[in-house]
Amino acid sequence: MRILRVLRSSVSIGKDIDFYSKFSPSPLSMKQFLDFGSENACERTSFAFLRQELPVRLANIMKEINLLPDNLLRTPSVRLVQSWYVQSLEEILEFKERNADDEKVTFDFTDAVIKIRNRHNDVIPTMAQGVVEYKEAYGTDPIVSQNVQYFLDRFYMSRISIRMLLNQHTLLFGGKVKVNPAHPKQIGSIDPNCRVSEVLKDAYENARNLCDRYYMNSPELVLEEFNVKDAGKPVTVVYVPSHLYQMVFELFKNAMRATMELYGDSIEYPPIHAQVALGHEDLTVKVSDGGGGVPLRKIDRLFTYTYSTAPRPSIEESRAAPLAGYGYGLPISRLYARYFQGDLKLYSLEGHGTDAVIYIRALSTESIERLPVYNKSVWKHYKTIHEADDWCVPSKEPKDMTTFRSV
Repeated sequence: MRILRVLRSSVSIGKDIDFYSKFSPSPLSMKQFLDFGSENACERTSFAFLRQELPVRLANIMKEINLLPDNLLRTPSVRLVQSWYVQSLEEILEFKERNADDEKVTFDFTDAVIKIRNRHNDVIPTMAQGVVEYKEAYGTDPIVSQNVQYFLDRFYMSRISIRMLLNQHTLLFGGKVKVNPAHPKQIGSIDPNCRVSEVLKDAYENARNLCDRYYMNSPELVLEEFNVKDAGKPVTVVYVPSHLYQMVFELFKNAMRATMELYGDSIEYPPIHAQVALGHEDLTVKVSDGGGGVPLRKIDRLFTYTYSTAPRPSIEESRAAPLAGYGYGLPISRLYARYFQGDLKLYSLEGHGTDAVIYIRALSTESIERLPVYNKSVWKHYKTIHEADDWCVPSKEPKDMTTFRSV
């Protein structure tokens, strides 16, 4: 009987996934997040939206997971992640027909949202472990690697968007205290007047502490601001401070590691330069180091999951965490930048250093969620057989023309 119930449950959730994946997610702008939280913060409205939107976002990415290679889907870690998503979808669908005017229903929903958020805390490292398990068992294949890269970009972007919805709801309605005493001016996770330089300084200090523990020294920071919109005043933007922190902390870590390893036991190190510029359309943050740079052929690899120029640290290590090693920092940071229609790019001068540039939309009306959607184009991407390159691939060794014979 228990097996029968499990089979019925799996068939039922499969139908739900098929149903909700037919709908496209509804992207929200930063201004919509802000207006809802500041002017019309109604728990019932949030409940009504989330019980419709969360299943759509979950189902879209769950359909895409099933397009991965069977051997990858069979790894323990990927199966665990799938079970989390199935359980979360089931818990949300329990509120499908519940009365939004019942306070107990909205309370229970908020409690369920908190549980779902906590359940998904380790999605990134667990899925990463699944990829490692697959590669160790079956090796690497160029086509599979390309599809996994494509999938992880979309999967992690979906996770960022789902977590944004969960965090907004729990921060606005999940506690007895409606105003966060640590960040009283924030609307949920969004700061309407995020002081960019303050976030940069905080990220630098934490990266510096890590660098000091690992290398016994660290480069200084030179920070400059350019405010075209309001000259002489600090640069502020409507943004999620934790997202900005994630990005610049990663860039500072990379810059420090490159600098320290290039200069070794030197007494002095070139400083890290950070520039913040606010224009009419873009907020730009540039982090520059003198750490020797990387060759052009390696730039794209830096955004590849599991690629790292540092050795992977052992989980059992009890010493301080190193500044690099797992290879997820840059690609995840780029997703945070792209989530609200921005970007993160690297420009390197091999032999000198690297410039990392973050672009953020200056206007909250243009900062709109970038969300993956499951459709035929996605299916074709995974199932299409990739043909040979239509550009010639140069050989590593030049052809010996002395052996060439004319006909």
